[in-house]
Amino acid sequence: MARILIAEDERDIRDLVAFTLRFAGHEVFAASNGEEAVELAPRVNPDLILMDVRMPRMTGYEACKILKADPDLRDIPVVFLSAKGQENEIQQGLASGAEDYLLKPFAPDQLTSRVKIILAKFGK
Repeated sequence: MARILIAEDERDIRDLVAFTLRFAGHEVFAASNGEEAVELAPRVNPDLILMDVRMPRMTGYEACKILKADPDLRDIPVVFLSAKGQENEIQQGLASGAEDYLLKPFAPDQLTSRVKIILAKFGK
């Protein structure tokens, strides 16, 4: 069982992702924006962070850069969730330190299989 932090400003998507991951046996923590994710990450020490790109108060990119600058958090893989699939957005996400990019909408089984692959890659 992995500890997963989700940062997503749309409640329906956040709830669906949390439900899907809990059903798959993971412990899930939820934040409604990038700022909350940055505050929550050091307290819950997640194995993986799933983060929306466009959120109020702090974008996923900004939050990822802050997390990657922290020596205690920099090794936690970050996966961006975004409806924006343009190549430049994906490059910007990867440049800010993200491990992967998952485009919305995605099916629950797509989400769980991608999470499983990334966790395995990081030995979790």
